[in-house]
Amino acid sequence: MSRFAEKDTAIVGIGMSEVSRGATKSALALTVDAALEAIADAGLTRAEIDGIATWPGERADGSGFSAVGCAALQDALRLEVGWYAGGAEAPGQYGAVFNAIGAIAAGLCRNVLIFRTMYEATARKTGFANALMKEGQRQAGPFAWWAPYHTHAAALQQALMFSLYVHNSGIRPEQAAQIPINQRRNAALNPKAVYRTPITLDDYLASPIIATPLRLYDCDVPCDGAVAIVVSRMDVARTLRNPPVRIEAIGSSMRYRNNWAQLDAFDTQAQPKVAEMMWSRTDLKPTDVYIAQLYNGFTYHTLNWLENFGFCERYGAKDFIEGGTRIALEGELPVNTGGGALSGGRLHAMARCTRPAPSCGAVAGPGKSRGIRRFARPRPRAARLPGACCWCATKRRRNSAAQRVDDPLAFVALGPGIVGIAQMQPPVRHRPLDVARLNQFDQLLVGTIAEPRRLMPFGKAARVSLLEIDLVLARQV
Repeated sequence: MSRFAEKDTAIVGIGMSEVSRGATKSALALTVDAALEAIADAGLTRAEIDGIATWPGERADGSGFSAVGCAALQDALRLEVGWYAGGAEAPGQYGAVFNAIGAIAAGLCRNVLIFRTMYEATARKTGFANALMKEGQRQAGPFAWWAPYHTHAAALQQALMFSLYVHNSGIRPEQAAQIPINQRRNAALNPKAVYRTPITLDDYLASPIIATPLRLYDCDVPCDGAVAIVVSRMDVARTLRNPPVRIEAIGSSMRYRNNWAQLDAFDTQAQPKVAEMMWSRTDLKPTDVYIAQLYNGFTYHTLNWLENFGFCERYGAKDFIEGGTRIALEGELPVNTGGGALSGGRLHAMARCTRPAPSCGAVAGPGKSRGIRRFARPRPRAARLPGACCWCATKRRRNSAAQRVDDPLAFVALGPGIVGIAQMQPPVRHRPLDVARLNQFDQLLVGTIAEPRRLMPFGKAARVSLLEIDLVLARQV
């Protein structure tokens, strides 16, 4: 076995259900659709799936945050597994991936089905606002730190961190706007994105303030949908239909106080030490990144990822994204090529794992070029994710001497509390980017990444009621 267990595993299949603002199917039916698609994409049968994992496990609280757990899906698919796991106390969404890597390394299973289901769009319409708890409910656990300050919604909670970031970095609204504008442009090429109509800078600046500095277009889109991947042991992966996408490196450290109210540096999102761990497990560097699939529960998460993982210096993201050209599909570092959570839908980082944007054809299955071209660079780049945990993957092939080589193209999916690199395939001079496939990869990673619970903003915005927030967000429907 390799020094690091993740290097002996690979993504071999991906699947995604329909994604919408109001599903016509149940949460379990959506999950079954995604799971069967992933299994079929891998060239496996249900009988060959011997492990199953999810995060954070079933939550029957009406929120839609995690409406399906391992037991329900296992029974629906009649799977006979040697191992399964689904729980919230892990390094975020990708905790399910990390658990699967450990189970495979321990010899408990060979092919693990990993999934994430969100049913928040329906939940919002049936009584549970887009919040951390229900009106009148007594708060307990880690969120009790926020209850006295009326920070009952993620936008309010995280706005405190973002307000500090704005103060320290000096970023202007027209600079931050480049993130949602670019991701909406990318979403236009993703047939499963929730919102595909382009937005302009004027649209962004005219959108309502949710909690300073967050505007409407800075917030991700609650949706109904499910994503799934199959992770297999490398020797098994080499025998399957698709070229293995090896998990190159992971980061899962929590070398901070494990409480979003007690972080040393609020505006770093607990990412720096996680990034250090991930980069220490690979010889890839930030300069190797080819495409970045970054967690974006809010616009400012993406800015944090760019800085804390070395794409630019601290507080330098405002200059890095200036004008939007550098992060565009045809730019130096395409970001969230499928539209991310801001336009593609809040599948909680997992979506970026399954479907590379339709612009890159990197994971599995056919893809068509949309006429977008990648200009030649001095050397290939990789892609990464930020957070309290992370992972990377590389596409394996054999050269003319029948020796194994790892193609140096990596995808990075970053989320609050998670980071990772996925190496997919070598860049080719003037190679057309298949935007449809890249969007697919974006959609899967989005569902897997952990999202740090967000903080309150300063001032009157902290008193905005859950109902008011929900009504504002609902206007996007």
